[in-house]
Amino acid sequence: MTTQTIPVKTVPEVPPPLRIEVAGQTDVGRKRKHNEDSFAIFSEHGLYLVADGMGGHASGEVASQLAVETMREFFQMTEEDPERTWPYKMDHSRGYEENRLVTAIKLSNLRIFETAQSNHKQRGMGTTMVAIFAVEDGIHIAHVGDSRVYRIRNHQMEQLTEDHSLLNDYRKMKRLTEEEIANFPHKNVIVRALGMKESVKVDTRFELPQEGDVVLLCTDGLAGPCSDQEIFEIIDSTPDLSVATQSLIHAANERGGPDNVTCVLARWIV
Repeated sequence: MTTQTIPVKTVPEVPPPLRIEVAGQTDVGRKRKHNEDSFAIFSEHGLYLVADGMGGHASGEVASQLAVETMREFFQMTEEDPERTWPYKMDHSRGYEENRLVTAIKLSNLRIFETAQSNHKQRGMGTTMVAIFAVEDGIHIAHVGDSRVYRIRNHQMEQLTEDHSLLNDYRKMKRLTEEEIANFPHKNVIVRALGMKESVKVDTRFELPQEGDVVLLCTDGLAGPCSDQEIFEIIDSTPDLSVATQSLIHAANERGGPDNVTCVLARWIV
């Protein structure tokens, strides 16, 4: 009698899908009378936004809120009726979901621009925009202006966006010293924002999240007063995202709170 060993085929385990927990907070800061920042957590769409308005009270505030509301409306509309005609042609070099995100931002830009043109009191208003859009296979990141997106992974932090600012343009053209950067006279000048022109260029990138990743969206009211190291240490040492957002805002205010401060934290968990 002979025996035969039949190899058992093993089926690789499929990792469970990652979930996202999110917290956000905004604060007027110590020096400003009005908060021109806006943020939104649209978990039903996987969409998270931070916008830093400019143009003074009743202008910057209007711009950032209009951007957030336009984004929400477009995502709601395209979810309910995917066949509905879009206000811009699809860029065939991008996928559907990336096009959806970019189109929403471009539409926000146009509405802010047209609103400003029709009301002389709001001429020149605008806003930055950073957005992350979680889809089945990863996250799309889009931004205009100098608000930022950071990622903390394995106890290391990386900036995922590049500031559209005069200072950053100088950094790329010239090798500025730390002293020259600290004393740069036009730190707050941005070279791209929603509402500045009838059309806008939107920068995007795609990332694959890992379990434990934390993504920060913030305005320069946080990234200006606080160093990257300070921001990282607060997030990395604070498991509760709501507490972490409070700590980040407290840190910016402790350093003078020169601007409105807004941050959104998202963590990928099993």
